[in-house]
Amino acid sequence: MSPVTSHVTHGQSPLRTVQVLGGGNAGSSAHVRSLTAGLVARGVRITVCAPDHVERAYGFTAAGAEHVHVPRSSDPVSVAALRTACAGADLVHAHGLHASFRAALALSGRPTPLVVTWHNHTHADGPRAHLLRLLERRAVKAATVVLGTTSELVDRARRRGARDARLAAVAVPRPHTAPARPDRPGAKVRAELGATGRPLLITVASLDPHRGHELLLDAARAWRTAEPVPLVVVAGEGPLRPVLQRRIEGEGLPVRLIGRRDDVAELLAAADLALLPGSWEARSVLAQEALHARVPLVAARTGGIAELVGDAAELVPHGDAEAFAAAVLRLLGDPERRRRLGEAGALQAATWPTEDETVAQVLSVYDELTQPRPFGQRFVT
Repeated sequence: MSPVTSHVTHGQSPLRTVQVLGGGNAGSSAHVRSLTAGLVARGVRITVCAPDHVERAYGFTAAGAEHVHVPRSSDPVSVAALRTACAGADLVHAHGLHASFRAALALSGRPTPLVVTWHNHTHADGPRAHLLRLLERRAVKAATVVLGTTSELVDRARRRGARDARLAAVAVPRPHTAPARPDRPGAKVRAELGATGRPLLITVASLDPHRGHELLLDAARAWRTAEPVPLVVVAGEGPLRPVLQRRIEGEGLPVRLIGRRDDVAELLAAADLALLPGSWEARSVLAQEALHARVPLVAARTGGIAELVGDAAELVPHGDAEAFAAAVLRLLGDPERRRRLGEAGALQAATWPTEDETVAQVLSVYDELTQPRPFGQRFVT
């Protein structure tokens, strides 16, 4: 039999849920877009609370949801807007730490079930680390169920006081970016980027702290002596751009910052290697797209990367620029190893949850938390 096809109760309105997002993390936003489409197809009413720029980027309304602009802020005005949007919802589902904290504030005093999904390990140092722990405790203690995208995040939620924490099935939709066009073959993309006759290394990440860009530039110093010199292309935008650009120019590094792109699938298809120098994403979008595309990946061992990729990528210690640089040079000199990693990547990707499996798990949690409902029924199959 097919999975759930409807979640409409006899003589009642459909189940109504509110999905709460923060500032537009790529993984969580893509997940909510996929979840929205799957839930709407099964008869669930969805309201997505997120900043306007996230709606423009991911098109929740095009998937059948209602969108309510709520800034990424915990100030009283934003919390009040979120509280209004959640009025009458059967269930609220918040994605990420800040979104779950704001949802907890908005639902204070209401019996509405709150589901929280933690997609990433949030990083903080010094006094901010203490604040982070307080936010985490407040969010998970308010949640009816916490879903973690890795085992480490599930354990973290339990340590913070979650009453019910479970491993989540989370699929990043494919393609997350526009598919490669046949009129732009790899050779043409490489030529446009200036990588004709030299290896092309691709990384995709916002130019923010803790993304490993400084380490990447440290590693790139070692690649200047390779023959031919590989070109590192960084797709993404953010506050560190001026700092990184000054280093690239001042040290003569073979690195190009090309800004935010919507053709990541084409960039990966043309690349020799994908690089993930440091990301605390539990399920890195770039890692998933690289493995799906059979592009060998070199990554720092951070967040949930080891659990995600298994043996299908070259993993190096976090923060070790020398080890990162050496791993890249070894792979560039070993085409057979690159081929094996590409094949292993495709096999590893086949083990990840599908979008249908992700929606089915979420629906089962929703059903558990909203049943029994008067004159209600469980999923219709």
